[in-house]
Amino acid sequence: MESEMLQSPLLGLGEEDESDLTDWNLPLAFMKKRHCEKIEGSKSLAQSWRMKDRARYKQSLDPTVDEVKKLCTSLRRNAKEERVLFHYNGHGVPRPTVNGEIWVFNKNYTQYIPLSIYDLQTWMGSPSIFVYDCSNAGLIVKSFKQFALQREQELEVAAINPNHPLAQMPLPPSMKNCIQLAACEANELLPMIPDLPADLFTSCLTTPIKIALRWCAWVRVTKHVGLIGNGIFAHCRIPGRLNDRRTPLGELNWIFTAITDTIAWNVLPRDLFQKLFRQDLLVASLFRNFLLAERIMRSYNCTPVSSPRLPPTYMHAMWQAWDLAVDICLSQLPTIIEEGTAFRHSPFFAEQLTAFQVWLTMGVENRNPPEQLPIVLQVLLSQVHRLRALDLLGRFLDLGPWAVSLALSVGIFPYVLKLLQSSARELRPLLVFIWAKILAVDSSCQADLVKDNGHKYFLSVLADPYMPAEHRTMTAFILAVIVNNYNTGQEACLQGNLIAICLEQLNDPHPLLRQWVAICLGRIWQNFDSARWCGVRDSAHEKLYSLLSDPIPEVRCAAVFALGTFVGNSAERTDHSTTIDHNVAMMLAQLINDGSPMVRKELVVALSHLVVQYESNFCTVALQFMEEEKNYPLPSPAAPEGGSLTPVRDGPCTPRLRSVSSYGNIRAVTTARNLNKSLQNLSLNEESGSSVAFSPGNLSTSSSASSTLGSPENEEYILSFETIDKMRRVSSYSSLNSLIGVSFNSVYTQIWRVLLHLAADPYPDVSDLAMKVLNSIAYKATVNARPQRILDTSSLTQSAPATPAFTSSSSLTNDVTKQPVSRDMASVRPANVGSVGVQYTPHSHQFPRTRKMFDKGPEQTTDDADDTVGHKSFISAAVQTGFCDWSAKYFAQPVMKIPEEHDLESQIRKEREWRFLRNARVRKQAQKIIQKGISRLDDQIFLNRNPGVPSVVKFHPFTPCIAVADKDSICFWDWEKGEKLDYFHNGNPRYTRITAMEYLNGQDCSLLLTATDDGAIRVWKNFADLEKNPEMVTAWQGLSDMLPTTRGAGMVVDWEQETGLLMTSGDVRIIRIWDTDREMKVQDIPTGADSCVTSLSCDSHRSLIVAGLGDGSIRVFDRRMALSECRVMTYREHTAWVVKAYLQKHPEGNIMSVSVNGDVRFFDPRMPESMKVLQIVKGLTALDIHPQANLFACGSMNQFTAIYNGNGELINNIKYYDGFMGQRVGAISCLAFHPHWPHLAVGSNDYYISVYSVEKRIR
Repeated sequence: MESEMLQSPLLGLGEEDESDLTDWNLPLAFMKKRHCEKIEGSKSLAQSWRMKDRARYKQSLDPTVDEVKKLCTSLRRNAKEERVLFHYNGHGVPRPTVNGEIWVFNKNYTQYIPLSIYDLQTWMGSPSIFVYDCSNAGLIVKSFKQFALQREQELEVAAINPNHPLAQMPLPPSMKNCIQLAACEANELLPMIPDLPADLFTSCLTTPIKIALRWCAWVRVTKHVGLIGNGIFAHCRIPGRLNDRRTPLGELNWIFTAITDTIAWNVLPRDLFQKLFRQDLLVASLFRNFLLAERIMRSYNCTPVSSPRLPPTYMHAMWQAWDLAVDICLSQLPTIIEEGTAFRHSPFFAEQLTAFQVWLTMGVENRNPPEQLPIVLQVLLSQVHRLRALDLLGRFLDLGPWAVSLALSVGIFPYVLKLLQSSARELRPLLVFIWAKILAVDSSCQADLVKDNGHKYFLSVLADPYMPAEHRTMTAFILAVIVNNYNTGQEACLQGNLIAICLEQLNDPHPLLRQWVAICLGRIWQNFDSARWCGVRDSAHEKLYSLLSDPIPEVRCAAVFALGTFVGNSAERTDHSTTIDHNVAMMLAQLINDGSPMVRKELVVALSHLVVQYESNFCTVALQFMEEEKNYPLPSPAAPEGGSLTPVRDGPCTPRLRSVSSYGNIRAVTTARNLNKSLQNLSLNEESGSSVAFSPGNLSTSSSASSTLGSPENEEYILSFETIDKMRRVSSYSSLNSLIGVSFNSVYTQIWRVLLHLAADPYPDVSDLAMKVLNSIAYKATVNARPQRILDTSSLTQSAPATPAFTSSSSLTNDVTKQPVSRDMASVRPANVGSVGVQYTPHSHQFPRTRKMFDKGPEQTTDDADDTVGHKSFISAAVQTGFCDWSAKYFAQPVMKIPEEHDLESQIRKEREWRFLRNARVRKQAQKIIQKGISRLDDQIFLNRNPGVPSVVKFHPFTPCIAVADKDSICFWDWEKGEKLDYFHNGNPRYTRITAMEYLNGQDCSLLLTATDDGAIRVWKNFADLEKNPEMVTAWQGLSDMLPTTRGAGMVVDWEQETGLLMTSGDVRIIRIWDTDREMKVQDIPTGADSCVTSLSCDSHRSLIVAGLGDGSIRVFDRRMALSECRVMTYREHTAWVVKAYLQKHPEGNIMSVSVNGDVRFFDPRMPESMKVLQIVKGLTALDIHPQANLFACGSMNQFTAIYNGNGELINNIKYYDGFMGQRVGAISCLAFHPHWPHLAVGSNDYYISVYSVEKRIR
């Protein structure tokens, strides 16, 4: 066979993501010339792959097997780990074989020689791209996959057989990283039409705009060959440059890129789109052009193949937009070329932005993502469309984290990063908003921002006083993300004067800005001593003090976080630094009784930083407190004291609960009071990786705290809850004054007391964190104290045992004698306690910065140093709140969306409207019955035995639900159906009891507030709900310095629904007012009496508070006046304990009070003496006044209930339960009227709760 008759295969190879392929050409032009003579190397190189300007490629015409091998191995060696492209142009040569072979020449060019794809894989390696432009190209793709699978199987065999030849060779690269593009399927032939280029597939991949235009011309003109001439091709010579978007050709190329990106993003799976269109520029360009090749080749009955395989895209609707753009462009060519008229830009991008805007305005529920998102990305850098595109993009990102993830997947990041170089002020709000949304979802791009100096852009925005506070808030959040745990970002922002900029805005009226400025400060000097000292020079810590009393809880929490990281640096300290730390600690200690659990949680974390820095001092204090605690007797909670008005039922008590969310099911059954018995103590073996998740709604823990963490039988704990509580209540401090080197009134002692108080916090998450800190120091102190005890006993030659030597005399504190032995503590335990040193000097040698306060200790040893580092890391990992991460979620949520409660069609709005109508109906029906007149109130409509002795009873104002509290649990009953709805533990310690309850927001989604006689307040939701478990919303110490006892008033409260104010008092000498919206104390009003407050009643319209006291006095306060003048009236007409003092809400606003002696008095607050006096039964234990009807009822220890009208006339007595042989009621322990219905609930010492109403004929 003569060489002239043979068609030569053409190979093109490129390294580092580049390649050279032959130019497309018309077969008619080569009918009389040899193929290889026409295709000149220079022309081919100049008119082929235009992927990159720095293309490095080689081509091989008529190659042999050896030449192919040499070329492939050479390029792979030079490319190293980069991608190599292999292009095979096999026009006119034999087709690929089913055995996986393509054809090349022999050395004499006399015959074709098969080249195995297996060998080609070996030479090319991975990663590589293979392009096959020949008939039956799909066969090569199949063979390639089969050989790749064969290689994997051979490697698997070699892995288990060391004698296999491949076992001694280096591991070859996987063929999974290879990409293949083939012109047609395995059973298809390339089109043989004279009008088409011979290498149509290659033309689509290399010059897509050119071939697309000519293909459009071919489609639109008659198919007769004689009518196709140079005129059509002349019209396809579009002026301009591909890389200049202002020219016709450049704009078409831009539109083509946008459309193919859009098609790929909408059709391909997200991970495949990222791999093919976003990770490599050459691969992305190839596959964009491949989409065009599929459309064109399919019109000639060829189906291009790719590996990885793509879904069909040739029928996508966006191709119609491409055809329109081409038509608009071609229609202008005659006038542009012949007349020189100006080019009119395509409306494509403006129309697509309009389509995107329509998508945004039509809602997003249950809809596919917008198809135009990649097009919005394309126009971000266009000055014409940029502003509109940024606005639409911001609106899209505001839809939620899912929208941000979609935008990031399409490749938005480099575009918005580049826009930070713009100085246009009109872009600032849009860019700040977009970046806040991005960083709220993905904070990992902080390094890229700093690398490109993006932080400078945001520093200038934050310092701009003309920027709205909302945008400065977002900027503060962005900068807080940039400096978060990133030293380079901290250094860059410190040099950009971030601290001074933030300090100037600490007192901004916008609360969210104050919050994020404080968080930003806390993060910039976190573990960064240079920023800390910069803050010291600017008095940053003193300026933050003002935020500790901010009305917004989140702002207070942010200030605590900032001050906590301020004292949490681990660098060397001076006396000046130590003094600052002490001052900060004492300021933080003032928040011990803050009303917000999130603030108190952050307070524990802040104080834990101080504990870590001054560990040796706290170890000394801890040891002395533990020694003192052993001699302090704990009073028995089971034995009530004499004279108690509220009987205490003996029985098993459920220990305090960690968190409501840790319940499996807290609805009470027979063993309900034994739930979570193991939660009395705190474990040190919790997983170090767990953290307490922050949520403003329920603030529940997501850690493993719900597991068995502190049973007395477990030998892994140092301090139990009882031990810590005894420390808190230590009254004899004489021996504590003997502390060597630490004054008992020192900062360390005060902070230790604060931590003890927080460990007994009513909110479980707060107490858990505090107990972790206390137990960590207790463990460290006992380990450090062990060598001293060995020395005292002259046992210097013996190794210290694993357990501390001292023991506790109390069976409740056996955990003090037990050293943790869990795996988690293995890293913080000394390798050999006995060999570390035998002299105890509060471990000051571990803290060089504190040596000036203590005697110099022994030299630091390696083991001890490792122990210290491990101990610090344990505390740091275990004591966290996640407050900052929770705060950042605000920016990830929609801010432009109408709140759901304001949406007329939302489920929440409909439920609220239903409750409004229900409430109106209840008020109307109840008022109708009351207006008829009430002659008797003895019809028993409910009777049931409560699980515990009722101490407080409360009707829900609008549902048939009644809450009954015993000593430490709450039971809910449906008084209409007679069913028990719920029963759960309140979480108060065993020596305390519930003394008051209130329904909050009773007209809507109700909450239940409980108050106990230790001054703690707890708020619950989801009670009496069969589908949900009760959850503790919040809890705080409403009153401090209360002595829990069964003698006294306990804690009394009154709730103002209109203002959200809670009045609290009890066994104290003040009335404390809490603002529940701000979660803070707003006023302390001194009662001016030595006795306890037994009853509270307030009137929001007149700002009056009426208090009944244990000495019989009735005192009236006006909370608008100064503290020295706020007591406006005192009545001393009662001579005994006031059971009830009630300020009427109707216009007269008179005061009604009743004492235990049975004298009822009516006062006009303007008059110094009572207006009327009534005498009823003596020995009262409970009394309530109906707020609507002219009724009041009293319960007696003599086992009856009496109901009177407002004139003091007895309506009826209730002495027996209904039914045949009715049983006599027990001593009355509590009673309450319904707020609207004429119903009376009565609880007695015999465990029964009953509800009485008017006669049935009246109802």
